[in-house]
Amino acid sequence: MKKIILYILGASLAWSCQIKPVDDAVTAVGEKGWLKGNTEEKMEEIAHQLGGFSRTMMEVSYRYSELYWAGMDENWAYADHQVEHIVEAMEDGLKRRPVRAASAESFMEETLPEMEAVISKKNKDDFILGFRALTSGCNGCHAKEGESFIMIQEPETRLSPVRF
Repeated sequence: MKKIILYILGASLAWSCQIKPVDDAVTAVGEKGWLKGNTEEKMEEIAHQLGGFSRTMMEVSYRYSELYWAGMDENWAYADHQVEHIVEAMEDGLKRRPVRAASAESFMEETLPEMEAVISKKNKDDFILGFRALTSGCNGCHAKEGESFIMIQEPETRLSPVRF
């Protein structure tokens, strides 16, 4: 009998813990309490701060330019580093905006791995051809998204202080 009572008490306790509401008090966190609200409101604000795909494209744009200049300098380690970060930025952006995944599929599964293979050859002439293919891949993805007015071209001006 004692076992049955303990079992019932344990089951009741487990059941009550499952339906007990989470403490969702309105609080403020972060420097000077900039992140305010209940848990859901805070998560929505964090999602807003991370942004959709436009912030992803800002990072990819920077890394695209750095990749170009790395190849021009024949700094293959830095070029490889940039492709790795382009992949990471794209993956993160696609998590936030999975609706873009279909358009990005060939870019992620073909174009970027081809760029990695080109970099591994450590040949500037091959890099230039590969980079042009990468640029075409960027523009192809933009066209699939109905944004062909965003036309990517090889960088003309180096903005970063990184040099080989």
